[in-house]
Amino acid sequence: MEVGYGSGEKTGFFTQGRRSLQALAVQFIVKMVDLASSIKKLGQDDPRRVIHSLKVGLAITLVSIICYHQPLYSNFDETAIWAIMTVVVVFEFSVGATLGKGLNRGLATLLAGGLSIGAHHLANLSGNIGEPILLGFFVFLQATISTFLRFFPEIKARYDYGLLIFILTFAMISVSGFRDDEILELAYRRLSTICIGGAACVIISIMIFPVWAGEDLHNLITLNIEKLGNFLEGFGDEYFNRTGDEEGNDGNKFSEGYKSSLNSKTSEGSLANFAAWEPGHGRFPFRHPWKLYLKVGTLARECAYRIEALNGYLNADFQESSEVSTVIQEACTNMSIESGKALKELALAIKTMVQPSSADSHIEKAKSAAKNMKSLLKSGIWEDIDLLKAIPGIAVGAILVDVVTCTEKIAESIHELASKAQFKSVEPPVSPENLPPEQIQSVKSAQMVNNHHVITVSESAPASPPVESSSVPKAS
Repeated sequence: MEVGYGSGEKTGFFTQGRRSLQALAVQFIVKMVDLASSIKKLGQDDPRRVIHSLKVGLAITLVSIICYHQPLYSNFDETAIWAIMTVVVVFEFSVGATLGKGLNRGLATLLAGGLSIGAHHLANLSGNIGEPILLGFFVFLQATISTFLRFFPEIKARYDYGLLIFILTFAMISVSGFRDDEILELAYRRLSTICIGGAACVIISIMIFPVWAGEDLHNLITLNIEKLGNFLEGFGDEYFNRTGDEEGNDGNKFSEGYKSSLNSKTSEGSLANFAAWEPGHGRFPFRHPWKLYLKVGTLARECAYRIEALNGYLNADFQESSEVSTVIQEACTNMSIESGKALKELALAIKTMVQPSSADSHIEKAKSAAKNMKSLLKSGIWEDIDLLKAIPGIAVGAILVDVVTCTEKIAESIHELASKAQFKSVEPPVSPENLPPEQIQSVKSAQMVNNHHVITVSESAPASPPVESSSVPKAS
C-alpha cells in the first residue's frame, strides 16, 4: 500500500511537471509569434525604419575599419573608439537630425579643444601650485556658463547637444592636459576621429535613401488639415441624422481622424528644428520658411479643439427637439460642409505647393452661413422653445461659427506660407460671365462653329438685329 501510494505520488508529480513544461513551451511560441508580428508591423508601417537600421550598421562597419586596420589605428591609438561612438550618438533617423547633431558635436569639440588648450597654457604660467587651481576655476566657469545657456529655449532647441559636448570635451582635455604634456596631439586626435565619424554619418544619411525632416513636416501638416476637413464635411449630416445607417458607420470612422492633430505639437516642433539644418532638396529650397508650418499647425490644433467639442455633442445621448433642428440645420450644415471643403482645398494646396485660391469661395460661403447663424442666435425665435432642448443646438451652432473663424485664420496663414515659399500660381478656369462683351461674343461664335454653324461678322457693316439660328446656313 505504501509503495503504491509513493509511486502514484511520483507519477502525479512528473505528470504535472510535464504539463507545466508544455504550457511554458506554448507560451514561448505564442510570445515569439507576437514578437514576429510586431516586428513585421513595425517595418510595414514605415519601411524607412528598416533602411535606417541598415544604414547605421553600414556606417559603424566602415568606421570600425580604423580599429581593424593597423596602419590607421597606429595614427589614432585608443582615441579611434571616438569615431565609433560618434556614429552611435550622431546618426539619427532624418538627415536634418543627423546634420544638427554632427555639426553640434564637431563645432563644440573644435571650440572646446581650442579653449582648453588656451586655458592649459595660462595655467602653466601660474606654476605647479597654481596650475590645478586655475584649471579647476576654468572648468567650473565654462561648465556653469554653458549649463545656464541651456535654459534659453532657442539655444536648447538647436544647440543643447553641442553645449553638452562642449562641457565634456573641455573638462576631458583640461584634465588630460594636466597629466599629459601632449595636449595638442590629444585634441587633434579627438577632433579627427569625431570628424571621421560625423562625415560617415552625414554622407550615408544623404546619399542612401535620405529621410528629410522637412518633407515629413510638410506631409504631417497636410494630413492633419485634411483630417479636420473630413470631419467637418461629414459632421452636419451625421449630427442631424440625415444619412443612413451604412453612411453613419463611415461617419464614426472619420470622426476619430482629427485626434492626431491634437498631440502633434511636439512632433511638429522637432521636425521643424531638424528641417532648419537640412540643405535644399527637392521642392524645398534652402531657407524654406519652416517656422510658418508651425504657425499653421498651431491654428490647426485650435480648430481641432473646437472639433473635439463638436464630437462630444455628436456622441452625446441627449436628443434635441425637431423644432430646434429645423431652425439651425441649414446654417449649421452649410458652415460644416463649406469649412470642411475649404480645409481640404487648403490641404491639397499645401500638398501640391500651389496658391490656395480655390478655398476662398468655400470660406466666403461658410462666412455667409455663419452670419445667418449669428442672426438666428440673436433673433427672438428661442422665446417659444424649451431652452433645455435648445441649448445643445445653440452650442453646436456657436462652435461652428468659431470653427469658421479658425478656418479663415488657417487660410490666411497658408496664404502667407504660399507667398514666402513661392508656391506655384494656378490660373482658375475662365468663366464667360467674367469676360467683357466683345470676348463673350467671340466665345459664342466659337461654340457655334463647333456645332457646325458659321457666323460671318463684318466690322464695316452697320449693326443689325441678331439672326435666328434656324436661318443660319449649314457649314458645307
